[in-house]
Amino acid sequence: MADLKNQRTYALVGHGGSGKTSVAEMLLFNAGVVNRLGKVEDGNTVLDYEPEEIKRRGSTQPGFAGYKWKKNDHFLIDAPGDSNFSGDLSYTLTAADGAVMVIDAVDGVKPLTRKVWAQVQAMGLPSMIVINKMDRDRADFDMAFNGISEALGARPVLLYYPIGAKEDFKGVVDMLSGKALLFGEDGAVSEGEIPGDIAEEVETLRETMIENIAESDEDLMEKYFEDGELSPEDITKGLKAGVASGELVPVVVSSALNNQGGQMILDTVQSLMPSPLDHKAWEGEDGELASSPDEPLACFVFKTLADPFAGQLTIVRVLSGEIKPDSHLLNASNGEKERVGQLLLTTGKEQAQAKTAMGPGSIVTLAKLKNTSTGDTLVEKGDFKLNKPEMAPQLITFALAPAEKGEEDKVYAAVAKLLDEDVTLTLSRDEESGDILLSGMGQNHIEISVEKAKRRYKADIVLKTPKVPYRETFKSGAKEVQGRHKKQSGGRGQFGDCWIHVEPRMSGEGYEFADQIVGGAIPRQFIPAVDKGIQESAARGVLAGYPVIDFKVTLYDGSYHNVDSSEMAFKVAGSLAFKKAAEKAQMALLEPVMLVTVAVPDSFMGDVIGDLSSRRGKVLGSDSQAGITEVKAHVPMAEMLKYAPDLNSMTGGQGTFFMEFASYEECPPQEAQKVIAANKKADDE
Repeated sequence: MADLKNQRTYALVGHGGSGKTSVAEMLLFNAGVVNRLGKVEDGNTVLDYEPEEIKRRGSTQPGFAGYKWKKNDHFLIDAPGDSNFSGDLSYTLTAADGAVMVIDAVDGVKPLTRKVWAQVQAMGLPSMIVINKMDRDRADFDMAFNGISEALGARPVLLYYPIGAKEDFKGVVDMLSGKALLFGEDGAVSEGEIPGDIAEEVETLRETMIENIAESDEDLMEKYFEDGELSPEDITKGLKAGVASGELVPVVVSSALNNQGGQMILDTVQSLMPSPLDHKAWEGEDGELASSPDEPLACFVFKTLADPFAGQLTIVRVLSGEIKPDSHLLNASNGEKERVGQLLLTTGKEQAQAKTAMGPGSIVTLAKLKNTSTGDTLVEKGDFKLNKPEMAPQLITFALAPAEKGEEDKVYAAVAKLLDEDVTLTLSRDEESGDILLSGMGQNHIEISVEKAKRRYKADIVLKTPKVPYRETFKSGAKEVQGRHKKQSGGRGQFGDCWIHVEPRMSGEGYEFADQIVGGAIPRQFIPAVDKGIQESAARGVLAGYPVIDFKVTLYDGSYHNVDSSEMAFKVAGSLAFKKAAEKAQMALLEPVMLVTVAVPDSFMGDVIGDLSSRRGKVLGSDSQAGITEVKAHVPMAEMLKYAPDLNSMTGGQGTFFMEFASYEECPPQEAQKVIAANKKADDE
C-alpha cells in the first residue's frame, strides 16, 4: 500500500464558471494522465462527459480522478459549482481531506463562493485557493485576492504573485524562494528575473505573508518580534501548521486554459494539503473511528453513478483499514451483506482495476452492489456507522406528467431510478391532486434530471408547474348546526342525527374534535363516525377544493334510531353538518408563505428588493458585508415557483437564494378569486 503520509485526497470546489473543471484538466495533463488539454467549450474534458454536461458546458455531477505526482497518490473530486447541482456538496466534502477552492480572477468572490466556503469551513477542512483565469480581459488579481480576506474572512498567504495580467500574464514569483518562474510553451516553466516594476510590491507582500505566518503561532510570533525575520525552515513549518489548523489559506494563481500554474498547484497540494492520517477521528452514531490503516475497515458511500455498461457504480471513501478485492462486507446502515469483486479506480468515465489493497483516503469504485445506497457505511466487521452529513433543502418542485395518458407509472419508475445517483432529488405523489412531484435544487436541476430520464429510460415526460398547496379555514364560527341523514327505501333504513358548533383556531393549532354528548343522545360507538365524516369533508375543501385546517368542532347533541342507525349514517350526518357550518360561517383561502433569503452583489440589491415587493413579498431586512447583500423576505409560494431563472437573469447568474416554509396566511381577495375560479374551471373540464 502507498505511503499514506504523502497521499492526498481533496475536493476541487468553487462557484459555477470559475473554471474548476479546466483546472482539473490542467492538473491531469501535468500529471501525465491525459496527453492533450481538453476544453469545456469543446466538450472534450475528462471529467465532464455526460451528454447533459457537454450540452450545457458545465458539471452536473462530481467528477473523479486519480493520478500520481512526484510518485505520490492523489485523489481528486471535482464538485459541481452550479447551485443546481451542488446540493450534495456536504457528501463530497466528507470524502475529502482538504479543499482546493477556485476563484475567478474576473468576478472574484461571488455569493455562491461564500456559501461554498462556509460549508468547507463548517467541515473543518484545510484549504487552499486558486485564482484562475488570470489571462482574461477583465482579470483583476488585486480585487480577487482582497476578496479572500474581506468577503470570506480568511487569512490568505500568497505563495505565487502574478507577473503580468490579462494577455500579458506570463509567469509568477515564488514568494517563498524569491524566484521568478516564467511560462513557456505547453506549460513549461523556467527561472527568470523578477521584473523591476513589481519588485517593491513583491517585497511588501512577502513581508505580509511572513507576518501572517508568524501570527498563526505564538512561538513564531515571539521569534519574529525578537529577530525581525524567520528562517525558511520556520516559515515552512509555520505555514504547514497554519494550514492544518485552518488559520492560513495558501493562494496560487493560474490560467488553466493556457496550462499556466498547474505545476504550482500540484506542488502546493503535495506540500501543504493534509494526508488521510491527519484527518480527525470519524464520528459515528455509536462512537469514533480513527483514520488509520490499523483500524477495522470502514468505507463511506458518498456517490452512486449509473454506467450504461457496468450498471450501478458505488463510489466510496475508505475511512479506515484496507479494502481488498474479492471480499465480503456488511452494510452497517441496513444490515445487508455485500460481496466486493474488483476494486476500480475511476478517472472520468474510465475505470481501471486497482492492483493492491486500498487504504484510508482512497476513492474506490465498487461495481454491482445490490443493497447499498449513497450515505451508507460499509464495514468488514463491527457496526460503525458514519453520521450522515446534512444536505441543503430542495428549493423547487415541478409536477411530472407522461406525454401520453396512461403512462404515469412508467414516468414514475424512470425518474425513481435517478434517485439512486442523485440524493438531492425527491420524488412523491400529491395526495390532493394526484400529481407526480419532483423536487430539486433549481429549475435547471429538474429539467436536466428529466432530460436524463428521457435519454436513459425512454420515458416521454412533460414538466408542469405544480399546484400550490393552498389551505382553507374558518374566519368565524357557526353555532347550533344540524347534520341529519335519513333514508328509507325498503328494508332497513339509514338514520344519523348530530348537532355541532364550529369555531376557528389560531394558525398552526390544527383540528380538534370535542365530544360533549351526555345522556346517550348518540351511542358511544357512533361518535367516532361523526368525527370521521367531518374530517373527510374538511379534506375535500369548501371554497376551492383544498383541505380546511385550524378549526374546532364540538359535538353536543343528536339522536339515533335503534334499528336504522349505523356508523355510515352518522359519518354522512357529520359530513352534512360540516358543510352546513361552512355555508353559515365565513371562510378564507390561505396561501403558503416562504421565508426567502437572497444573496447578491450590492449593486443588485435595489433590483432584488423591488422584484420581491412586486411578488407581494414583505422585506424583513438586509445585511451587507464585503460587497454582498443578504436580503430576507416573506413571499407567497405562488410567486416563487419560477424565481430561480428570474434571479439568474436579474443578476447575471451572481445571485443565490434558498427558501423554507414560514406560515400560512390569508390570501388577498383578488388572488383568492383567481384560485377559486381556476379550480372551478378545472372541475368543469
